[in-house]
Amino acid sequence: MGFPANGSADKQLKFLIYGRTGWIGGLLGKLCESQGIQYHYGSGRLENRNSLEADIAAVNPSHVFNAAGVTGRPNVDWCESHKVETIRTNVVGTLTLADVCREKGLILINYATGCIFEYDANHPLGSGIGFKEEDTPNFTGSFYSKTKAMVEDLLKNYENVCTLRVRMPISSDLSNPRNFITKITRYEKVVNIPNSMTILDELLPISIEMAKRNLTGIWNFTNPGVVSHNEILEMYREHIDPTFTWKNFTLEEQAKVIVAPRSNNELDATKLKNEFPEMLSIKDSLIKYVFEPNKKTAALHI
Repeated sequence: MGFPANGSADKQLKFLIYGRTGWIGGLLGKLCESQGIQYHYGSGRLENRNSLEADIAAVNPSHVFNAAGVTGRPNVDWCESHKVETIRTNVVGTLTLADVCREKGLILINYATGCIFEYDANHPLGSGIGFKEEDTPNFTGSFYSKTKAMVEDLLKNYENVCTLRVRMPISSDLSNPRNFITKITRYEKVVNIPNSMTILDELLPISIEMAKRNLTGIWNFTNPGVVSHNEILEMYREHIDPTFTWKNFTLEEQAKVIVAPRSNNELDATKLKNEFPEMLSIKDSLIKYVFEPNKKTAALHI
């Protein structure tokens, strides 16, 4: 379903992107450059309506992308002790941006999170039954996830918003500390649970295509299927570092070293797959976009 964005179909593509200093925001700019799409980074603060209106007036974009948000450093535990700062950006800021975009007749592509669900009796671990776009979030274990679930619920009322539920993002840049693979290779111990994940090298270009198609509503923005921590680390050992070893620990043991519980789930990617049939399953995407390219560069350094 598209939002009639004041003739944006006829308007030349010009993207206004929030989140210049973020991982996804930075990658989006590079993608626009490689595709020859005009883009500008917003300089306004999300929670400051006037500054957002000034950005839109200055840029006159065809679409707006929101890759800004507080995830916490070094991880979401930060949000537990910085609740007001988390609300200001993740709730007030995101809603303000959506509201301004609606007023201006613009589609907002909002990079959200799928970490608002956890395996339950109707979606048991290993069953292959994933949470769908219309399912109600059932994970509020962390304050970060709680704010994200609230915002998603409110944004449903904005017909101009395209909500992309990203999960455990991975990219081919194995030096990036935000990369899920980089994170787990550096952990002392890892849990071993199958999860839905997002391969940014494959899916970020799809999000640009979604803007071109003026798609709106909620989308599970993950590759089809699930992959476990151990499966990823086995691929890492096979393709990157044959000497790599790791230790596992249980969820109960993990709970002792983290402040807030973490979400583990499978999201049903059927809706996205129907729109983009060429999208690869999570394991195939990992090999094609992450491990194969790094294998080649690893071989060059020998």
